[in-house]
Amino acid sequence: MNSRRCNIFVGLCALALISLCALPASAQNSEVKEKPPMYSYVANWQIPRAHWGDMAKSGDADKPILDKALADGTIVAYGSDETSLHQADGYTHDDWWSSMSMAGLLKVLDQLSAAGNTTTSVLETATKHEDLIFVSRFYNSHPGSYKNVPVQVASYKLKADAPDDAVELLSKNLIAPLMEKLLADGTIVEYEIDTEAVHTNAPGFFSIVWVSSNLEAVDKVSAALQAALKAQPLSGPAFLSMIDYNAHRDELMKGAAVFK
Repeated sequence: MNSRRCNIFVGLCALALISLCALPASAQNSEVKEKPPMYSYVANWQIPRAHWGDMAKSGDADKPILDKALADGTIVAYGSDETSLHQADGYTHDDWWSSMSMAGLLKVLDQLSAAGNTTTSVLETATKHEDLIFVSRFYNSHPGSYKNVPVQVASYKLKADAPDDAVELLSKNLIAPLMEKLLADGTIVEYEIDTEAVHTNAPGFFSIVWVSSNLEAVDKVSAALQAALKAQPLSGPAFLSMIDYNAHRDELMKGAAVFK
């Protein structure tokens, strides 16, 4: 596609998003309003296969501290994940917790560090590690404890010419309405749309995270997405007008989580 046609296509896609946002309520999903920021601390680990079984024991050691923080309101959720689709140099496990403040995140980190839980023997076997802090303004969950449930992450990079409020526009009018519908019918038990709160990576990335209720729900989410694209033909071009699809990556994991 030559540059002129590319510019025309991008312009038409941007117009599509504007048109989609301007549709009457009867012709589009209800807009989902932004919520107070929720922060999440994620510790990613690459653990040698021989030690994968030890990661569950490491999580058991964290549980009393995390449960207390959940009960007193310091955090609103916590969990851990094990990668199902492994990459040659990718992470195998993660631990995470969420709070309505950065202070809450760091307070729990300090408590885990003071208890020695961040230097357990299995974590010392890690061949790769990183910590990330995300913020979400579009999220929701069903309270409860969940084990061995599918966790999926779809990561995207915004185009350089995407508007400053691109993530907000896409979240309000496309992503969050679909996720809210899936949450309401029980297909998923949690979702969030994350950007980095502390930019340890280049700005411009965002991730859609959702936790399915069971294995069958993974197919239901895919079917719901296809149905939404068919029902709203403007939504696909609108989304693509904002993102660099070459940078798109998906993750599939098995997780355990507690949501307040």
